[in-house]
Amino acid sequence: MWRTVAQILGLLVSILGWVFVACTLAMDHWRVAQLGGQGGSSVVTVAWYWSNLWRDCYEDSTAVINCVEFKVLWTVKSHIQTVLGLLLTGLSLGLVGTVLAFFGMECTHIGGDQRTKDKLLITLSAFHLVGYQLVCLVSYLPLLFPYAGVSDAAGYCLYINRVMAAHFKCNFVCSYDIGTPLYLGLVGSLLIFLGCTLNCASTRRVTHPERFVS
Repeated sequence: MWRTVAQILGLLVSILGWVFVACTLAMDHWRVAQLGGQGGSSVVTVAWYWSNLWRDCYEDSTAVINCVEFKVLWTVKSHIQTVLGLLLTGLSLGLVGTVLAFFGMECTHIGGDQRTKDKLLITLSAFHLVGYQLVCLVSYLPLLFPYAGVSDAAGYCLYINRVMAAHFKCNFVCSYDIGTPLYLGLVGSLLIFLGCTLNCASTRRVTHPERFVS
């Protein structure tokens, strides 16, 4: 019984994380910079520069937004192409893993015997985990690309700390802050990882086959 509950919960959590990551593709304010808003004047003027994967925008205090759309993918900056490629690859792998989940779950009548189902669950977890690594890599890529060329998630996580430390020390008029979509993407990534963990925990017929020999 606990295996079925773990598999269903793992699938639902993974799907929720996948949806979170997919939503970040359409969200604005991946990075935001505020200009103005300082005292010393009778009129305080505030403006924002923000960007996502599809456009760069300027917004003034009257909520008037002017944007430059990225018309063609191969003409945009190389780091935007890299972000889109990695993120879409991660989402595609997650989609394949979700489809395999329906064949590998104990409560379904498709996919073969239980040992075969367990192998399918391990396979789908591998797809999700690879996608999770790509999403982790991509989450802060728009912010980090000018400073780093590393290509694994651990390196980016380490470099995030250094970038944030440099951000709080810098004296530039315009410095970008991390936007909401990046936090949402990281939460989605953690949910995917949690779902994979639950699925892997329920596949003991593969990891410990001697315990199920009659």
